Amino acid sequence: MWHRLLLLLLPAAAFTGIRPSGRRGAGALRMGVGNSFGRIFRISTWGESHGGGVGVTLDGVPPRLPITREEVQFELDRRRPGQSRLTTPRNESDSVEILSGVSPDGYTLGTPIGMLVRNRDQRSQDYDTNAVAYRPSHADAAYDAKYGIRAVAGGGRSSARETIGRVAGGAVAKKLLAVARGTRVLAYVHAVGDVSIPEGAVDHEAVTLDDVEACMTRCPHPPTAEAMIDRIDEVRKSGNSIGGVVECVVQDVPAGLGAPVFEKLEAELAKACMSLPAAKGFEVGSGFEGTKLTGIEHNDPFYIDEDGRTRTRTNRSGGIQGGISNGETIVVRVAFKPTSTIGRVQDTVTREGEEVEMRGKGRHDPCVLPRAAPMVEAMVALTVADALMADHAQCGLLAPEATVKPEHQAKINPLGGPNADPKPDADS
Repeated sequence: MWHRLLLLLLPAAAFTGIRPSGRRGAGALRMGVGNSFGRIFRISTWGESHGGGVGVTLDGVPPRLPITREEVQFELDRRRPGQSRLTTPRNESDSVEILSGVSPDGYTLGTPIGMLVRNRDQRSQDYDTNAVAYRPSHADAAYDAKYGIRAVAGGGRSSARETIGRVAGGAVAKKLLAVARGTRVLAYVHAVGDVSIPEGAVDHEAVTLDDVEACMTRCPHPPTAEAMIDRIDEVRKSGNSIGGVVECVVQDVPAGLGAPVFEKLEAELAKACMSLPAAKGFEVGSGFEGTKLTGIEHNDPFYIDEDGRTRTRTNRSGGIQGGISNGETIVVRVAFKPTSTIGRVQDTVTREGEEVEMRGKGRHDPCVLPRAAPMVEAMVALTVADALMADHAQCGLLAPEATVKPEHQAKINPLGGPNADPKPDADS
């Protein structure tokens, strides 16, 4: 009987992708197909690198949020290729079309928002070799193993062009956070290879978008930014690539976002950021360096600030404690590997199992970091916006004075900065 109950409970989507008999995992159910993210504020991206276009559908966006095409385009321009000699020379304008969900005068309708960016500058012939041989450390072989077919030109869904939909959706999420709570999300390049910003050189509370955009590397520390340019140029001229780290801060984030156990805020952020192409590592707050400290060295002491609010003197927790935001600035870092398609001869195998050599062709970033910064921003903004809406749905529905005993109604001392109250006042 249990299998009949399972069939009743599982959605139809659960049965998509059942593999033919004889393949590894034959007959197994796959829950979902991995193209959507979020629970309440939800996106689904679609399209291939060399197809007609790429885009996103957003659902759960509150109505009456002011948003313009220009605001979305601004974020896409930060992500688009061809910005400088440090990025891929593919010449795409990445001009966004808002197809639905926004009124002519620029307000969300509360219905799904559809956005499309058409591909204009494909050179599919550059990928002829890839139809036969797998690029080392690329998704080619894994896609073939899973699907038995793949979009060879441009890498299909494994291309960074897939992130256009994420960045477009992230632009709406960033606007929602700014309007609802005054929250700002900002990412920048922290390290390229062994060139990194010195500890404490960037103030997480004060760094601005202008600081980040002042250099083509998107590093807000000018001496380090210049050293990064030299390092990227060095590997670019040799036909090689290099990785690094993007750091992201969420300023004026409300306290109380996230949930214990399986939906901790840092766990949701890790999933979001690790879903980006080339992402290989994630840290929050002190991260792995924190393992070198003792408890007394690592703990963030509490104190009462001049406004009478509970704050922490340090922020090794990265703005999250117990899986829940504590009102301090959230600080996360995402590690990105070097671009796998390079202009060097490498050993590989063909689809038929023959050992060969290949040299990567096509137009690729020698370093993904400058364009990865807005991608990280988008995924962090989408996660925090979703957490904000989930928190409001669970904890903002009932007024405490109407539902608990008088002795439980005493308001706790506010946690975090002046914009970090868990719930806005009813008359605000």
